[in-house]
Amino acid sequence: MAWLRRTRGTSCETFRDERSPNGFSLLPWLLMGMGAFSNLFQGETPEPWIGGLGLLTFNSLYVYVSFRSFIKETREATSTRVALALLGLVTCALALAYGGNWLLFFPLLGLATGAAVRMPQLRPVGLVVGVLAGGVSVFHDGWGGLDIAYATWISTMVTAAILSLSEAVRQLRTAREELARRAVEEERLRFSRDLHDLLGHTLSVIVVKSEAARRLAAGDVAAAQAQLNDIEAVGRQALTEIREAVTGYRQGTLRDELDRAVSALRAAGIEPVVRRSGPPLVPQTEALLGWVVREAVTNVVRHSGAARCEIVVAGSGGERVRLTVTDDGGGGGQPGAGGDTGAGTGLKGLTERLATAGGTLTAGPGARQGFVVTAELPVEARGLAEERVEVGVGGPVG
Repeated sequence: MAWLRRTRGTSCETFRDERSPNGFSLLPWLLMGMGAFSNLFQGETPEPWIGGLGLLTFNSLYVYVSFRSFIKETREATSTRVALALLGLVTCALALAYGGNWLLFFPLLGLATGAAVRMPQLRPVGLVVGVLAGGVSVFHDGWGGLDIAYATWISTMVTAAILSLSEAVRQLRTAREELARRAVEEERLRFSRDLHDLLGHTLSVIVVKSEAARRLAAGDVAAAQAQLNDIEAVGRQALTEIREAVTGYRQGTLRDELDRAVSALRAAGIEPVVRRSGPPLVPQTEALLGWVVREAVTNVVRHSGAARCEIVVAGSGGERVRLTVTDDGGGGGQPGAGGDTGAGTGLKGLTERLATAGGTLTAGPGARQGFVVTAELPVEARGLAEERVEVGVGGPVG
């Protein structure tokens, strides 16, 4: 049956939902009224047309309540509650008038009550139905009628427990599907951000180095060859990083990103200055700051027209680390210029990433000139070692 449903395009989840309890699950219990139905045809019931009308009314109300009890909105509707009350009155009237097999309608009333009523109203309502069934049954059959009262109360509570459990399972299944859907969306967002940041930075470096190689080709072949070698190395590194981004295992270090930033700035004719101080950082914090360095330096190379770019990493109050990327360019061409914080696609994505990790990111024009990107994150330090790196045009990183 399962493979047949799959060939028709029906998922396994839909198949399980169809197998969960519904209004049809309560219909077979109407067979308990066959004894009363038999009494009508055998002439054992006085005024049979009244009994037949009562039987039809009972069955109609029972079916109505049963099918409306599996949807919360219809279950709690006034019409359902009124139908359940009428079902109770009809049950009492038939049981008082005829007794015998007609008393078995009380357990059916219990089933309908358990399906239509939930906690906290279930306990008092179930008690009332049970007492009512016991009183009418004792009136007809003496103390032996207490069996009907017990069967009515049990049918009420067991039905309510089973249906409540089934509803909880459905809710858990829905929550699981929602979590899976959100996980897929988060993974897509992660991949799109990584791909944007990786390719944007890498292509910018390749373009800058290609322009430098073209300028140097006529007068300095060796320097041009060095730029071409850098382009090849950058391309290979980009392939590796894209593969890591696809698998979700990319975890670069801040030092590596600073090295690449210096290389890209120099190739663009911008003087790089890097200062770093403070305790060592955990890999996650380093990776996030590395993304900020990558995006900010890419924007400096693309948009700023700057002659100098300063990157400062320093501890802030011993509990947080601050990264600042400042250039002396015009400032108006960068994403986020004019006070629009994080307006660029890359900066916007980084703002969301840092916020998730408990950090902040701001970007905007500097106090005098240029453009400033500032990121703050929790330190999560592992030690107290301090490192200071200052890089000029002719100096190495680290």
